[in-house]
Amino acid sequence: MTSNLPKFYDERMTRSETLERGGGVAIWRQIAERLRTEISLDVWKTDERLPSEADLAVRFGVNRHTVRRAVAALAEDGILKANQGRGTFVAQKPIRYPIAARTRFSEIVSSQDREPGGELIAHSIEPADDALAARLEVAAGTDLIRLETVRFADDIPIGAGINWYPAARFPSLVDAFARSGSITAALRENGLDDYRRIQTLVSADVAGPQDCALLDIATGDPILVIESINEDLEGRTFNVSRSRMAAARVQLSIDS
Repeated sequence: MTSNLPKFYDERMTRSETLERGGGVAIWRQIAERLRTEISLDVWKTDERLPSEADLAVRFGVNRHTVRRAVAALAEDGILKANQGRGTFVAQKPIRYPIAARTRFSEIVSSQDREPGGELIAHSIEPADDALAARLEVAAGTDLIRLETVRFADDIPIGAGINWYPAARFPSLVDAFARSGSITAALRENGLDDYRRIQTLVSADVAGPQDCALLDIATGDPILVIESINEDLEGRTFNVSRSRMAAARVQLSIDS
């Protein structure tokens, strides 16, 4: 009888896997990350049922409680969903987030059959310090809009960010974002139809109290810190941003 399971599944489920024990990363977290990686690579597709806890326990050489914790963590991230009496299914893959000259959160999320959203957390006018002034190519002390947001995919928080814009150039940016939940739409309403990213810096951190509150994650969860600079098509820099993204919910893709 021919198996309908993926070849990868047939190969991997017939033997135990070696996990790094005593290396500082909890076993359940290692299992969760391996399953997450497989889901992102389409080894397990959306709406496909995962093996039982017992089968996964055999595969990884652990007890069912450890597997259950790994599965629960992925369920909290919206990657898996439990169906009583039927098993555990892939709910959705992590958002594939390309970093390129044209990076647009709403378009990225929509292209993966997810519903994008944005929420305005706070806003203010603040004077540009020396670092922001240099990046935005304005005089120190220039009024900047500080826009703090949380961005969503299917109501799951993906990232929280702070954006700075020259206030004089975008007089109704705050109201426009509050209405649309889209930075691109808000910029368009303020006369900027297109723009490009000229710099992206990516680093890693762990979640602190504010990350936990905004992104609904646990203290110590991995965070991707993404700092970027954008310019208009005439080459004028108009935006500096710093985002903190739940690493478990995105897969960065560096497009060249």
